Amino acid sequence: MNDLLASVKDNDALSRSLAGGDVEAGPAPAAEPAQDRHMEDFFKEVSYIKGLLAMVRRNQTKLQEAHERSKTVTRSAEMKDIREAMQVDIDEVNKTAHQIKSRLEHLDKMNQSAMGRKGCGQGSSSERTRTAVTAALRKKLKDLMGDFQDLRQRLQEEYREVVQRRTFTVTGKKATEEEIDQMIETGESETIFQKAILEQGRGHVLDTLAEIQERHEAVKELEKSLMDLHQIFLDMAVLVEAQGEMLDNIEAQVSKAKDHVESGVTHLVEAKKLQKKTRNHSAGGHQALAIARGANWLAGLNTQYRWPAPQMPLPAV
Repeated sequence: MNDLLASVKDNDALSRSLAGGDVEAGPAPAAEPAQDRHMEDFFKEVSYIKGLLAMVRRNQTKLQEAHERSKTVTRSAEMKDIREAMQVDIDEVNKTAHQIKSRLEHLDKMNQSAMGRKGCGQGSSSERTRTAVTAALRKKLKDLMGDFQDLRQRLQEEYREVVQRRTFTVTGKKATEEEIDQMIETGESETIFQKAILEQGRGHVLDTLAEIQERHEAVKELEKSLMDLHQIFLDMAVLVEAQGEMLDNIEAQVSKAKDHVESGVTHLVEAKKLQKKTRNHSAGGHQALAIARGANWLAGLNTQYRWPAPQMPLPAV
């Protein structure tokens, strides 16, 4: 019973290590010295890829912050500075994404090569660890893909809103959808502002025109860069999807195994308590039976030998 409980606890610890937290940060399985070196190389590569993913995430955060600042900018010079800074960040993201793609392909080759070594084939602990860790990295990449798609959509929607506000501020009237579409597509807006130019003076309106033009250039450049980035992600999308589904299945199986293990531990503990109670009741029953048997034995002796009653001395007269 104690050995079984110890085994269950070991399984529970393994389940927690796989189910909780970052699966690619988990410890490598126990291996022979020759395998240790290969697993060490594997986890070094994993660590490098995680660093690249973190760089992409940081640059994505910077892009979002710059985009939020751009929504309140009204001068073309400020918009130009933001545009240039955002372009640097998106270029860095594209460069890093290429590295991630290359590193993941290299990791796949390492995993394929490892399966040819003794004790590392299909179904081995080494193969399962490599598969789960690689799938977790690809799932993180898939999440980043979704985040950049969301950013791209926000840029388009909010750029349209800003152009509408700027137009209304200068002209005092709401532009039509066709006029907004034209400004977004071409960046040209002077014809829409002709009346405002005549009424307010060309110099006052030109600042708004320049800011809208600068914003148009910024969105156009970012749109192109984000499309290039999206293409990199699409090149890996099929494998990312397959690996992501596999990791979801692994996590579900681990969670289910953990539930079974915890249920097993509960039943074993209850069984042990019941066994202890049964032993106590059994011991009490044995004692009662022994006393009863002893009483019966004494009664039998008394019947068999009929001891004479003790003679009491007669009182003196």
